[in-house]
Amino acid sequence: MPSLKDLKNRIASVKATQKITKAMKMVAAAKLRRAQEAAEAARPYSQRMGAVLANIAQAVGSDDSAPRLMTGTGKDDVHLLIVCTAERGLCGGFNSQIARFARDHARKLLAAGKTVKIFCVGKKGYDSLRREFAANIVERTDLREVKRVAFENADTIGRKVISMFDKGEFDVATLFYSEFKSVISQVPTAQQLIPAAAPEVAVASGASAVYEYEPDAGAILSDLIPRNISVQIFRALLENVAGEMGAKMSAMDNATRNAGEMINKLTLSYNRQRQAQITKELIEIISGAEAL
Repeated sequence: MPSLKDLKNRIASVKATQKITKAMKMVAAAKLRRAQEAAEAARPYSQRMGAVLANIAQAVGSDDSAPRLMTGTGKDDVHLLIVCTAERGLCGGFNSQIARFARDHARKLLAAGKTVKIFCVGKKGYDSLRREFAANIVERTDLREVKRVAFENADTIGRKVISMFDKGEFDVATLFYSEFKSVISQVPTAQQLIPAAAPEVAVASGASAVYEYEPDAGAILSDLIPRNISVQIFRALLENVAGEMGAKMSAMDNATRNAGEMINKLTLSYNRQRQAQITKELIEIISGAEAL
């Protein structure tokens, strides 16, 4: 049984931890609002970019002028998995869910006889995946020094991916991130980047509009698809930041409440042991007085 001094020290230690988790919860809550606004603001642009891409892709069809980023190499032997996670922990299962989702996808590809290469964006994803796929990790990008994610960071990653594709290092590229739904819900998501998977365009009732492109549609796609890749990566990074802050806020709230429960239990044990010790001392005093 621990002594009164040990219990007192432990109570003080848990109280100090509770102060830290409470402060981290408040910081995450402050950052969450900005991150959520940024992620929600990026969604319409990303979706509209996809719609424009789909319209032009329909005009091109299977024409020879279509860029390779849209048509692909004609094979799917080598897959590049771009896994985006956070740089720091203490956010519950946020990072592990993305890494697990990417790991399961990689295992399926390997079981099908495909070659898997991994591009890690974020320290936690790299730390998790290197245990099993260290030989498959071909590129790594850290954003620890970046205080606020900007489009330039995503564009740098996008240019690296396109450069790898131009060198023939892979056939299919898939982006993994966590889509922010709410503070307690972040959904791991996979999105194919290369070949560019243009979303389906809803056909409106009545006559459809006919567009003429200047320059030709193939030239527009050659410029639009690389930008769309950077835009989708940027959206993924923003979704991850919002999801990380939401998960961290939830995790720190749980940790603060758990610390409070532990403090109550330790305080109860401390009071009981102190009461028992006082009772014992009183009995010894009374027994000594009666002996005299």
